[in-house]
Amino acid sequence: MRGPYSTDFRRKIVQAYEAGRGSQRQLARLFGVSLSFVQDLWQRYKRTGSVEPRAHGGGNPGKIIAPVTLVEHFHHQQPDASLAERCERVAATAHVRVSRRTMSRA
Repeated sequence: MRGPYSTDFRRKIVQAYEAGRGSQRQLARLFGVSLSFVQDLWQRYKRTGSVEPRAHGGGNPGKIIAPVTLVEHFHHQQPDASLAERCERVAATAHVRVSRRTMSRA
C-alpha cells in the first residue's frame, strides 16, 4: 500500500481541472489515479480550499510498541537471553503475549 500523494501532485490535478484541461475522468487517466480520487480531491478542495492529505487515522498499534522500553531494559539486563525467554518475561511483566518473531523485530 502506498502513502498519500504529495501536495504538489494534488495541486497539479486541481489546477488542471480548474483550467479546463479535461474532465475529471480524463484527468484521472492522465495522472494515473482513480476517478474517485479526483472527485474526492475536487470536493475537498471546494469545501476547504486545501489539497493536503488528511491525517492518518492511526490503526491498530502493534502489541510490542507499549513495552518497548521494558524489552530494551531486559535486553540490557540479559543480552544473551533467548527470544523465548524474553517473550516469557514480557508476558509476565507487561501482561502482553508476543511471539518470538515479533520479539526479534523489537
